[in-house]
Amino acid sequence: MRVRKAGKITDHFWYLGREESGVYCLEGGDGAMLINGGLAFILPDVLKQIQSFGIDAGKIKKFLILHSHFDHTGIVPYIKRTWPDIEILASAPAWKVFAMPKYIEIMNAYSRMSAQLAGDEDALKTFDLDWRDDITGTAVGEGDVIDLGGIAVQIFNTPGHTNCSISAYEPAIKALFPSDGGGIPFADTCFPSMNTNTIQYLESLEKMKSLPVSYYCADHYGYITGGEAGGFIDLTLTEGRRWKAELENCYRKHGGDLDAAARAVTDDFYRLNPGYFIAPDILEGVFKQMLKFTGKNM
Repeated sequence: MRVRKAGKITDHFWYLGREESGVYCLEGGDGAMLINGGLAFILPDVLKQIQSFGIDAGKIKKFLILHSHFDHTGIVPYIKRTWPDIEILASAPAWKVFAMPKYIEIMNAYSRMSAQLAGDEDALKTFDLDWRDDITGTAVGEGDVIDLGGIAVQIFNTPGHTNCSISAYEPAIKALFPSDGGGIPFADTCFPSMNTNTIQYLESLEKMKSLPVSYYCADHYGYITGGEAGGFIDLTLTEGRRWKAELENCYRKHGGDLDAAARAVTDDFYRLNPGYFIAPDILEGVFKQMLKFTGKNM
Protein backbone atom coordinates (compact mmCIF):
# COMPACT_ATOMS: atom_id res chain seq x y z
CA MET A 1 0.00 0.00 0.00
CA ARG A 2 1.27 3.49 -0.89
CA VAL A 3 0.95 6.18 1.77
CA ARG A 4 1.59 9.82 0.90
CA LYS A 5 0.16 11.67 3.87
CA ALA A 6 2.46 12.88 6.65
CA GLY A 7 1.96 11.15 9.98
CA LYS A 8 3.06 8.36 12.27
CA ILE A 9 4.20 5.21 10.44
CA THR A 10 4.73 3.04 13.52
CA ASP A 11 6.04 3.56 17.04
CA HIS A 12 8.86 6.15 17.08
CA PHE A 13 8.79 6.46 13.27
CA TRP A 14 7.19 9.30 11.27
CA TYR A 15 6.83 10.61 7.74
CA LEU A 16 7.09 14.41 7.51
CA GLY A 17 6.71 16.89 4.67
CA ARG A 18 4.50 16.55 1.64
CA GLU A 19 3.53 14.03 -0.99
CA GLU A 20 6.19 15.15 -3.46
CA SER A 21 8.98 15.41 -0.92
CA GLY A 22 9.30 13.73 2.46
CA VAL A 23 11.58 13.54 5.47
CA TYR A 24 11.62 10.62 7.90
CA CYS A 25 12.13 10.80 11.65
CA LEU A 26 13.34 7.62 13.34
CA GLU A 27 13.69 7.61 17.12
CA GLY A 28 15.70 5.24 19.30
CA GLY A 29 16.42 5.11 22.99
CA ASP A 30 19.42 7.42 22.68
CA GLY A 31 17.94 9.99 20.31
CA ALA A 32 16.29 10.52 16.94
CA MET A 33 17.55 10.96 13.38
CA LEU A 34 16.05 12.76 10.41
CA ILE A 35 16.55 10.97 7.09
CA ASN A 36 16.51 12.86 3.76
CA GLY A 37 16.71 16.64 3.51
CA GLY A 38 13.79 17.12 1.11
CA LEU A 39 12.91 20.16 -0.95
CA ALA A 40 13.60 23.47 0.76
CA PHE A 41 10.04 24.77 0.58
CA ILE A 42 8.62 21.91 2.70
CA LEU A 43 10.32 23.32 5.82
CA PRO A 44 7.20 25.08 7.22
CA ASP A 45 5.28 21.80 6.92
CA VAL A 46 8.04 19.84 8.66
CA LEU A 47 8.31 22.30 11.55
CA LYS A 48 4.53 22.26 12.12
CA GLN A 49 4.43 18.47 11.92
CA ILE A 50 7.25 18.00 14.42
CA GLN A 51 5.15 19.99 16.87
CA SER A 52 1.74 18.53 16.04
CA PHE A 53 2.97 14.90 16.00
CA GLY A 54 4.56 15.34 19.43
CA ILE A 55 8.13 14.80 18.25
CA ASP A 56 10.67 16.19 20.73
CA ALA A 57 13.01 18.27 18.55
CA GLY A 58 15.55 18.19 21.38
CA LYS A 59 15.96 14.44 20.84
CA ILE A 60 17.04 14.86 17.20
CA LYS A 61 20.77 14.16 17.29
CA LYS A 62 21.55 13.28 13.67
CA PHE A 63 20.46 14.14 10.14
CA LEU A 64 21.26 11.65 7.37
CA ILE A 65 21.54 12.90 3.76
CA LEU A 66 21.34 10.05 1.24
CA HIS A 67 22.69 11.99 -1.75
CA SER A 68 23.64 15.52 -2.69
CA HIS A 69 20.83 16.66 -5.02
CA PHE A 70 19.00 19.88 -4.12
CA ASP A 71 15.67 18.08 -3.61
CA HIS A 72 17.23 15.88 -0.91
CA THR A 73 19.13 18.53 1.02
CA GLY A 74 16.74 21.49 1.13
CA ILE A 75 15.90 21.83 4.82
CA VAL A 76 19.38 20.87 6.08
CA PRO A 77 20.82 24.43 6.28
CA TYR A 78 17.98 25.74 8.45
CA ILE A 79 17.99 22.67 10.72
CA LYS A 80 21.77 22.81 11.24
CA ARG A 81 21.82 26.56 11.88
CA THR A 82 18.87 26.35 14.26
CA TRP A 83 20.10 23.26 16.15
CA PRO A 84 23.90 23.36 15.63
CA ASP A 85 24.53 20.27 17.77
CA ILE A 86 22.74 18.03 15.27
CA GLU A 87 25.32 15.94 13.40
CA ILE A 88 24.92 15.97 9.62
CA LEU A 89 25.80 12.64 7.98
CA ALA A 90 26.46 12.06 4.27
CA SER A 91 28.76 10.00 2.07
CA ALA A 92 32.37 11.13 1.55
CA PRO A 93 31.67 11.86 -2.16
CA ALA A 94 28.67 14.00 -1.14
CA TRP A 95 30.82 16.10 1.18
CA LYS A 96 33.20 16.72 -1.73
CA VAL A 97 30.25 17.94 -3.78
CA PHE A 98 29.08 20.25 -0.97
CA ALA A 99 32.54 21.84 -0.97
CA MET A 100 32.13 23.02 -4.60
CA PRO A 101 30.91 26.66 -4.78
CA LYS A 102 29.49 26.19 -8.28
CA TYR A 103 27.44 23.21 -7.20
CA ILE A 104 26.11 25.10 -4.17
CA GLU A 105 25.05 27.90 -6.51
CA ILE A 106 23.17 25.40 -8.68
CA MET A 107 21.49 23.80 -5.64
CA ASN A 108 20.20 27.14 -4.43
CA ALA A 109 19.01 28.13 -7.91
CA TYR A 110 17.14 24.84 -8.38
CA SER A 111 15.55 25.22 -4.93
CA ARG A 112 14.23 28.65 -5.93
CA MET A 113 12.97 27.30 -9.27
CA SER A 114 11.14 24.43 -7.57
CA ALA A 115 9.60 26.72 -4.95
CA GLN A 116 8.37 29.01 -7.70
CA LEU A 117 6.88 26.06 -9.61
CA ALA A 118 5.08 24.93 -6.45
CA GLY A 119 3.93 28.46 -5.56
CA ASP A 120 5.85 28.34 -2.27
CA GLU A 121 8.46 31.06 -2.68
CA ASP A 122 7.52 32.56 0.70
CA ALA A 123 9.20 29.67 2.50
CA LEU A 124 12.57 30.62 1.00
CA LYS A 125 12.01 34.27 1.88
CA THR A 126 10.98 33.54 5.46
CA PHE A 127 13.66 31.02 6.43
CA ASP A 128 17.43 30.89 5.90
CA LEU A 129 17.50 27.90 3.55
CA ASP A 130 20.44 28.68 1.26
CA TRP A 131 23.36 26.30 1.31
CA ARG A 132 26.67 27.99 2.12
CA ASP A 133 30.07 26.80 3.28
CA ASP A 134 29.01 26.62 6.95
CA ILE A 135 27.37 23.18 6.70
CA THR A 136 29.79 20.50 7.83
CA GLY A 137 29.43 16.99 9.20
CA THR A 138 30.56 13.38 9.17
CA ALA A 139 31.16 10.93 6.31
CA VAL A 140 29.41 7.55 6.38
CA GLY A 141 29.51 4.70 3.90
CA GLU A 142 29.34 0.97 3.23
CA GLY A 143 29.26 -1.09 6.43
CA ASP A 144 28.72 1.79 8.84
CA VAL A 145 26.00 1.45 11.47
CA ILE A 146 24.29 4.45 13.07
CA ASP A 147 23.20 3.42 16.58
CA LEU A 148 20.23 5.35 17.97
CA GLY A 149 19.76 3.05 20.96
CA GLY A 150 17.79 -0.09 20.09
CA ILE A 151 17.56 1.17 16.53
CA ALA A 152 20.60 0.46 14.36
CA VAL A 153 20.64 1.93 10.86
CA GLN A 154 22.91 0.17 8.36
CA ILE A 155 24.50 2.09 5.48
CA PHE A 156 25.08 0.78 1.95
CA ASN A 157 26.89 2.46 -0.93
CA THR A 158 24.36 2.45 -3.79
CA PRO A 159 25.70 4.60 -6.65
CA GLY A 160 23.98 4.98 -10.00
CA HIS A 161 21.46 7.70 -9.37
CA THR A 162 24.47 9.77 -8.33
CA ASN A 163 28.06 8.85 -7.58
CA CYS A 164 27.48 9.89 -3.97
CA SER A 165 24.29 7.89 -3.33
CA ILE A 166 23.94 5.79 -0.20
CA SER A 167 20.96 3.88 1.18
CA ALA A 168 19.95 3.06 4.76
CA TYR A 169 18.26 0.03 6.29
CA GLU A 170 16.87 -0.60 9.77
CA PRO A 171 16.50 -4.38 10.23
CA ALA A 172 14.34 -4.38 13.39
CA ILE A 173 11.40 -2.75 11.61
CA LYS A 174 12.56 -3.77 8.12
CA ALA A 175 12.61 -0.18 6.86
CA LEU A 176 14.56 0.56 3.69
CA PHE A 177 15.55 4.12 2.79
CA PRO A 178 16.87 3.81 -0.79
CA SER A 179 16.47 7.49 -1.68
CA ASP A 180 16.40 7.79 -5.49
CA GLY A 181 18.67 4.75 -5.66
CA GLY A 182 15.37 2.86 -5.67
CA GLY A 183 12.28 3.47 -7.75
CA ILE A 184 10.19 6.60 -7.23
CA PRO A 185 6.54 5.62 -6.56
CA PHE A 186 4.86 8.41 -8.51
CA ALA A 187 1.07 7.86 -8.81
CA ASP A 188 0.74 4.11 -9.45
CA THR A 189 4.04 3.83 -11.32
CA CYS A 190 7.68 3.09 -10.52
CA PHE A 191 10.21 5.48 -12.05
CA PRO A 192 13.84 4.27 -11.99
CA SER A 193 15.81 7.53 -11.84
CA MET A 194 19.19 6.15 -12.93
CA ASN A 195 20.66 9.57 -13.65
CA THR A 196 24.41 9.05 -13.62
CA ASN A 197 25.28 5.43 -14.37
CA THR A 198 22.68 2.90 -15.53
CA ILE A 199 24.97 -0.07 -14.90
CA GLN A 200 25.76 0.96 -11.31
CA TYR A 201 22.10 1.75 -10.66
CA LEU A 202 21.03 -1.78 -11.58
CA GLU A 203 23.93 -3.26 -9.58
CA SER A 204 22.86 -1.26 -6.53
CA LEU A 205 19.32 -2.59 -6.86
CA GLU A 206 20.72 -6.12 -6.96
CA LYS A 207 22.54 -5.35 -3.69
CA MET A 208 19.32 -4.22 -2.00
CA LYS A 209 16.85 -6.76 -3.36
CA SER A 210 17.68 -9.48 -0.81
CA LEU A 211 16.76 -7.24 2.15
CA PRO A 212 13.42 -8.09 3.80
CA VAL A 213 11.36 -4.89 3.57
CA SER A 214 8.14 -4.00 5.39
CA TYR A 215 8.49 -0.23 4.83
CA TYR A 216 9.87 1.09 1.56
CA CYS A 217 10.65 4.70 2.47
CA ALA A 218 10.99 6.73 -0.71
CA ASP A 219 12.12 10.36 -0.65
CA HIS A 220 9.42 11.36 -3.15
CA TYR A 221 5.74 10.37 -3.05
CA GLY A 222 5.70 8.77 0.35
CA TYR A 223 6.29 5.28 1.62
CA ILE A 224 5.02 1.81 0.79
CA THR A 225 3.93 -0.92 3.21
CA GLY A 226 3.06 -4.59 3.07
CA GLY A 227 3.71 -6.92 0.19
CA GLU A 228 4.19 -4.08 -2.26
CA ALA A 229 7.05 -2.75 -0.12
CA GLY A 230 8.78 -6.14 -0.18
CA GLY A 231 8.60 -6.36 -3.97
CA PHE A 232 9.37 -2.79 -4.92
CA ILE A 233 13.11 -3.20 -5.50
CA ASP A 234 12.38 -6.12 -7.85
CA LEU A 235 9.82 -3.93 -9.65
CA THR A 236 12.44 -1.18 -9.95
CA LEU A 237 14.86 -3.67 -11.49
CA THR A 238 12.26 -4.63 -14.09
CA GLU A 239 11.45 -1.00 -14.85
CA GLY A 240 15.14 -0.10 -14.87
CA ARG A 241 15.93 -2.68 -17.52
CA ARG A 242 12.95 -1.50 -19.57
CA TRP A 243 14.05 2.13 -19.29
CA LYS A 244 17.60 1.19 -20.27
CA ALA A 245 16.29 -0.43 -23.45
CA GLU A 246 14.06 2.56 -24.23
CA LEU A 247 16.93 5.00 -23.78
CA GLU A 248 19.06 2.94 -26.15
CA ASN A 249 16.26 2.92 -28.74
CA CYS A 250 15.75 6.68 -28.40
CA TYR A 251 19.48 7.34 -28.74
CA ARG A 252 19.58 5.28 -31.95
CA LYS A 253 16.38 6.84 -33.31
CA HIS A 254 17.84 10.34 -33.00
CA GLY A 255 21.23 9.35 -34.37
CA GLY A 256 23.08 10.20 -31.17
CA ASP A 257 21.70 13.76 -31.06
CA LEU A 258 21.52 14.19 -27.27
CA ASP A 259 19.44 17.36 -27.33
CA ALA A 260 16.79 15.91 -29.64
CA ALA A 261 16.68 12.61 -27.78
CA ALA A 262 16.41 14.31 -24.38
CA ARG A 263 13.54 16.51 -25.60
CA ALA A 264 11.73 13.46 -26.92
CA VAL A 265 12.17 11.50 -23.67
CA THR A 266 11.05 14.53 -21.63
CA ASP A 267 7.95 15.13 -23.73
CA ASP A 268 7.00 11.48 -23.49
CA PHE A 269 7.64 11.36 -19.74
CA TYR A 270 5.38 14.32 -18.94
CA ARG A 271 2.71 13.03 -21.31
CA LEU A 272 2.58 9.83 -19.27
CA ASN A 273 3.30 11.47 -15.88
CA PRO A 274 1.55 14.86 -15.74
CA GLY A 275 2.10 16.66 -12.47
CA TYR A 276 5.54 15.23 -11.72
CA PHE A 277 7.21 17.52 -9.20
CA ILE A 278 10.48 18.33 -11.02
CA ALA A 279 10.47 21.23 -13.52
CA PRO A 280 10.74 19.96 -17.12
CA ASP A 281 13.88 22.04 -17.76
CA ILE A 282 15.64 20.28 -14.88
CA LEU A 283 14.45 16.80 -15.83
CA GLU A 284 15.41 17.29 -19.48
CA GLY A 285 18.97 17.88 -18.29
CA VAL A 286 18.77 14.65 -16.29
CA PHE A 287 17.58 12.69 -19.32
CA LYS A 288 20.36 14.18 -21.41
CA GLN A 289 22.86 12.94 -18.85
CA MET A 290 21.29 9.48 -18.91
CA LEU A 291 21.36 9.38 -22.71
CA LYS A 292 24.99 10.49 -22.79
CA PHE A 293 25.94 7.56 -20.56
CA THR A 294 23.75 5.25 -22.64
CA GLY A 295 25.47 6.27 -25.87
CA LYS A 296 28.93 5.63 -24.43
CA ASN A 297 27.99 2.16 -23.20
CA MET A 298 25.92 0.71 -26.03
